[in-house]
Amino acid sequence: MSLHRPETLDDALSLMGGGAAVALGGGTDLYPALRDGVPPSEMVDLTRVAGLRGITRDGSGWRIGAATSWTQVARAELPPLFDGLGAAAREVGSVQIQNAGTVAGNLCNASPAADGVPALLALDASVELATGTGTRVLPLAQFITGPRATELAPGEIVTAVLIPDVAGSGAFLKLGARRYLVISIAMVSAVVAVEAGRIASARIAVGACSPVARRLEGLESLLAGCGAGAAEPVILGYDYPELSPIDDVRARAGYRREAVATLVARAVALAVEKEASHVA
Repeated sequence: MSLHRPETLDDALSLMGGGAAVALGGGTDLYPALRDGVPPSEMVDLTRVAGLRGITRDGSGWRIGAATSWTQVARAELPPLFDGLGAAAREVGSVQIQNAGTVAGNLCNASPAADGVPALLALDASVELATGTGTRVLPLAQFITGPRATELAPGEIVTAVLIPDVAGSGAFLKLGARRYLVISIAMVSAVVAVEAGRIASARIAVGACSPVARRLEGLESLLAGCGAGAAEPVILGYDYPELSPIDDVRARAGYRREAVATLVARAVALAVEKEASHVA
């Protein structure tokens, strides 16, 4: 196996161009997967590529470099909009995993229980993809197509996650069999904007309760215009048609469905509380 460590995006794309090489970020998902399979003939380490790390802001929104670690996300000074993403970053495995694991790696691994995905969905994130012939942008909701499956084409590299700069405060909650270092039974992220005591907008995403994390667009519509203190009955009365939880070793489907409603109510309340303190 050959390991390449390019320092420019052009070099990385050239190395990936044949389609046989595998992109390497932190390796926290890739290396364990190699125990049960044949290693790739070539790997391209993207962590040294200039411009693929860090979080920046421009006129249209925010850009998170693909090789940005979860520790960098957790420690970044960001507005309340990103509070849910910061909380999710602190739940991605151990501190050692957070130090090595990358934002793009979490997306490309496409686990139904990936902690970063619901938080980024609630931020209405898009994924920037590059090849030697150009760049394209896909909504995150379209990029992940199923368990361990994405729209990433052979030779293509995720270069950044793009997030629109909008009003709101975020929250993230995770339920597991224990407090730390656990795969989720269910997790919820919410971004809520409040105006004049009412919910102006809500974006809510749930992970580990369907083949891919899902936005709750029906509930988001019901909450728009709702009094900030009157959201809980709406949330608890919603039937969550977007989700399709399953029975597995961590929990039964019925328990997941009940837990989600409680998590959503708590996450929305937390985001509303953050909005109130931010305005004050």
